[in-house]
Amino acid sequence: MADSLIIQLRDAVAPRWMVCNADGQVLINAVSGELAQAAPLAAGRRVVVVVPASDVLVAESDAPAKNAAKLAQVIPYALEERVADEIENLHFAIGERNENGRVPVLVVSRARIDAWVGELAAAGLAPQAIYSEATLLPGMPGQIIGLLDGDTLTLRPAEGPPLVMPAFAIGTAFDMALAAQVSQVAGLEPPPVGLLLYATHEEWQTHQQEVDALRERFTGVKVQLLNSGTLSVLAPAAASGDAVNLLQGALAVASPMKQSWKAWRVAAALAAALLCLHIGVRYYELNGLRKTEAALDAGIEDAFRAAMPGQQNAINARKRVEQRVVQLRGSGGGSTLLPALLAVANARNASPASVIEGFRFQDGSLELRLNAPDAASVDAIGQQLRAAGWQTELGGSAKGDGYSGRLQIRKAGA
Repeated sequence: MADSLIIQLRDAVAPRWMVCNADGQVLINAVSGELAQAAPLAAGRRVVVVVPASDVLVAESDAPAKNAAKLAQVIPYALEERVADEIENLHFAIGERNENGRVPVLVVSRARIDAWVGELAAAGLAPQAIYSEATLLPGMPGQIIGLLDGDTLTLRPAEGPPLVMPAFAIGTAFDMALAAQVSQVAGLEPPPVGLLLYATHEEWQTHQQEVDALRERFTGVKVQLLNSGTLSVLAPAAASGDAVNLLQGALAVASPMKQSWKAWRVAAALAAALLCLHIGVRYYELNGLRKTEAALDAGIEDAFRAAMPGQQNAINARKRVEQRVVQLRGSGGGSTLLPALLAVANARNASPASVIEGFRFQDGSLELRLNAPDAASVDAIGQQLRAAGWQTELGGSAKGDGYSGRLQIRKAGA
């Protein structure tokens, strides 16, 4: 899965966003600003939006229908008594049936989700997913996970759907969350549970006394203060894509292939035509190259027989000509090349920082091109060579922080 640009929309507060990889690791830290400022970060990334938990009802249904299309028809009427508005004015998103046989359902006002999508589109953003804050809180066996976010307290029991309550009703919220835990084991003693509460410094200072008064009801209470806001807690689940996506039904996002199918089909036809043309041109060029190769082979054979009389077999002509040239050069001053190179290898220890960039051997003289720290480094090599019985001439010039040197070497007395 690609990296995700995760945008948090909050009422009366500037949007906040960050970039994470598929494992939830932060690639770009959270910042706030106008939505249009986040648009450049969307290129090549999955755009995910997190909306306030207070705007989305999270529920479960035991509707027996298994087919997704049937569930989409049945669920709104199954939850009709639990919603305050007409179902025609609401948007329903359905998740995968859980181990208890119940289907998670998210309900949001159509006007509200249309407003979010419109706001994002105006900023040049097309989200692939919209998640409620409540569905992004991590679940943990034996723990109730809480998130204080402004005026809202969201509680994620170990089992069952999240509970979203006003922050001023903390006591009531925990009563309901604990009651939900009891209902999971009806007739038995309720299992002990702990509390992990996420909050900013300001929100914790506001509600600390209320939480402290409830500590005896939990096996343990741990408070984690959020220095960079609530998005840091919600981002990992948003990046992994495990929560229920509100963009379903009429709002479902088509795959990029479906979105651009018509344009892609035209482009594919043009690409196929260009490929056929390319193959035809290359075939024509290949035939021409084969004819040229045959003519060159004939020319090489003629030149080989002219250069090496008596040699009728022209196989490996280039290599055999090169060997003959080496033999002819070896009969002259070229026999000093190997000793000269050996002497250079020994003398280079006088200046290990110097680098030999190239050399040329002609008429018994070896010319080196060196890149050295300074002229003294080149001269040190020359001194070693002179001590070994070679004649040297030093030249060069400063080049940046170093020295571009030239060292001409000849056998003494030559």
